[in-house]
Amino acid sequence: MKDLAEYTETTTEYELFCFLHDKIVSREITKFSQMREFAAPILKSQKTHPVIMRAFDLVKELNWGFFSRMGKDTHARLWRELVIPDKQFPDAGDLKDTLQISNLYIAMLDIHGYTQFCMDSRKNLSMMHTLDRAMNTEAGRISTCCHAVSQRERGDEVVVVAASATDVLTVTLAIIDYFGKTDVLNDPSVSTRREGNADALPVFKISAGITGGNTQSPLIITEKGNLSGFLLNSGARLQTRANELSGKESRIMVAKQVYMNYIKENEREKSVLFKNNVISFLDTGQIEFKGVQIPSCEVIFKEEDKYKLKLSEEMGQLFNSIKESLWEQKIFQDLMNLLIKTAQVMPKFTVVPSSPINGMQTVTNDSFVHLCRSALKAYVYDEDYSTAVSMLKTLVSLVEQVPHYDRLIMDYLRGITNKYALLLESYMETIDKELESRAQNIFHNNYLKAWHAAKNAITVYEKLKVMGRRSPEIPKKKSLWYNLIKQKAAQMEFVLHSGKK
Repeated sequence: MKDLAEYTETTTEYELFCFLHDKIVSREITKFSQMREFAAPILKSQKTHPVIMRAFDLVKELNWGFFSRMGKDTHARLWRELVIPDKQFPDAGDLKDTLQISNLYIAMLDIHGYTQFCMDSRKNLSMMHTLDRAMNTEAGRISTCCHAVSQRERGDEVVVVAASATDVLTVTLAIIDYFGKTDVLNDPSVSTRREGNADALPVFKISAGITGGNTQSPLIITEKGNLSGFLLNSGARLQTRANELSGKESRIMVAKQVYMNYIKENEREKSVLFKNNVISFLDTGQIEFKGVQIPSCEVIFKEEDKYKLKLSEEMGQLFNSIKESLWEQKIFQDLMNLLIKTAQVMPKFTVVPSSPINGMQTVTNDSFVHLCRSALKAYVYDEDYSTAVSMLKTLVSLVEQVPHYDRLIMDYLRGITNKYALLLESYMETIDKELESRAQNIFHNNYLKAWHAAKNAITVYEKLKVMGRRSPEIPKKKSLWYNLIKQKAAQMEFVLHSGKK
């Protein structure tokens, strides 16, 4: 056949398919609606219908991109959301190009250790091929079992799209189980066991960011079937945050809307995930992304992380105080309450500081609580803001040495400490001016004389130091400077970092 007008009842199905095949491959036909309209004159014959459906599979394979693996039977929920069904051929249709629906969710998954694995396996290409099959074929199989579709992106990333919050959480946990050799999901209908050569692959951890379930975040499907839009970008931002919080362990961060929709879905019909109480959610506050605030939650699915659920009240109070900018006192109090509760419920630790702190050679959970209460007393009751901020800095240095201390809490401690330290600089300048003007009333007799003498001595001393540093009597200044550079060579290394470490 060279023209549709040549079709007769004696034309074979193979000949008709070859004719349509050429039209599809040459991109003269890229949508099913185009093909149905083009083939309208011959559709009266029922024997053409199977050929049309086979041609539809080819259109889907070549033009649906990310969604080319999606089928009406295997992905019923996604199909309803993403496909405009054809009236004459209800099992076929066209992919929507703009989606602004609530029942769509995206998970961005990042494989930890992928780059190192590639470096280690550069002389063993079969292992790299095995990982490649796992990320493409096995992740795709698992996604289909969970009524989702997935696609590998940029080497170590997997993007998943699902039509419900339950589905997207289920597929994320299933992929984490497969690559991590764990059994968190524990769902007999979803096999996450490695088969064949894949069992020889090392354990991989995964950070994931999940967003969706909100009509205010549209998703665009491009002409080639790829994804675009803020929904995709916000999922990537949540994944990046998960990676920042846990660079060596698996972690899942979700938009709060995902958590809320998950609860609603399981009120109607209980999923295996819900019935088995596999996951819990911890409010982790706001994440700013290009000027947009994204309320977020951490998905708690590992036994060793469940202590964090006991911190939800203290974290919520701190988030509210930050939101209302209650820097005068409430933020400091709420931060100390959170640190105290964390030390009380987290696994036992012992830290040996570089120098004794308040006479303590070692710091444990209990002594850490004591330090927090001392800082709280200095701030609230003694109005000794200099000591309080100094103790905040001490607490920062301590938690940095505590193994597996929660990174989110550490980030809030660092951030709040920096803000109060900024205030302290101006506060000290102001209070020192007050001290100067009121020295006569504050100090008496010999103390006043000592005050004036010390002040004059410091001024003279600083001036003499500046003069002395410039003196030619001090030899080999350049040599001293260069020697210091050599001694501290490791500390002087500078690399502009981009992306995950």
